[in-house]
Amino acid sequence: MAAVSLGLHRNEAREAPRCQEQTWLPSHRPCCPHSRWRRPRPQARFRQQPTWRAEGACGGAKMAAVTMRLPAARAPLDSSAPRGGEKHLVAPGDTITTDTGYMRGHGTYVEDEKLIASVAGVVERVNKLVCVRALKARYNGEIGDIVVGRITEVQQKRWKVETNSRLDSVLLLSSINLPGGELRRKSAEDELAMRDYLQEGDLISAEVQSIFSDGAVSLHTRSLKYGKLGQGVLVQVSPSLVKRQKTHFHDLPCGASVILGNNGFIWIYPTPEQKDDKAGGYTANLEPVPLSDREVISRLRNCIMALVTHKIMLFDTSILYCYEASLPHKIKDILKPEVTEEIVLEARQRLLDSEG
Repeated sequence: MAAVSLGLHRNEAREAPRCQEQTWLPSHRPCCPHSRWRRPRPQARFRQQPTWRAEGACGGAKMAAVTMRLPAARAPLDSSAPRGGEKHLVAPGDTITTDTGYMRGHGTYVEDEKLIASVAGVVERVNKLVCVRALKARYNGEIGDIVVGRITEVQQKRWKVETNSRLDSVLLLSSINLPGGELRRKSAEDELAMRDYLQEGDLISAEVQSIFSDGAVSLHTRSLKYGKLGQGVLVQVSPSLVKRQKTHFHDLPCGASVILGNNGFIWIYPTPEQKDDKAGGYTANLEPVPLSDREVISRLRNCIMALVTHKIMLFDTSILYCYEASLPHKIKDILKPEVTEEIVLEARQRLLDSEG
């Protein structure tokens, strides 16, 4: 590193002895006894970015300011607070309960007659069954879940689908509806025409039909609301942030629709004016999307990312409240930290008011 000359205040320069220039690293203090190392006091909430400044008696030049980022203050937990004195959030190795009357579920193990968490997550109790739902984990399929996936491979009488799980999901040829909703036994001609229905790279919406012994998920698209997805935006989030509801297909009043997949894949697309019930889920609309619809989709996407940043559960109401709170701001400004915090706080307050 090149030598850096330092300077003192006027009052100290008269009494300070002259010394030769020395080479030193910013992480060490200057060797001159009359030099000072000053650090400005950080501002509230760490909004400002303080700079380090060194002054010494070894010259008249000053060292250039170095910008350093301080850790952001962590917001207090409110929605995850324990109820009734019971522990709600646990880390690996924490004791959940010492009562021997509880049954051990996923994410737990027993040691010395204590039920201990093996993963970091939220404790869930169903009667006597206790399990820990991990905060960050791959998707574990359950029968009846709505998922959004991408076709990765076409095999004999089946498609391989990427659904954010440990293993690729399987969509059998016998588990789909033929174009037009025709119900009949699949023949050899249908097997040869599998790529006409779905091919590599296509996005689909489906429902979990069953789970194999190795944990792989079997899908089906036997309803006309499932099938191939056309034009839209795919957003990938953690599966634990998607709230389980009776329906995961939502037509929002802002002019766009969302499919909240339980596997963490969210599909945002313009709401069709007329739904074609005879399409069978294998025809994609490839017409140009108007600019107004693209702006709505982009705003919804940024709102979802803002909610994910603050660990807010994703469902139709929370997304709509966040969308309405973001209207005074530009689409590109939604992801700025200060704007994101303002929008999420307003949406969270509206959710609390509606629940209370």
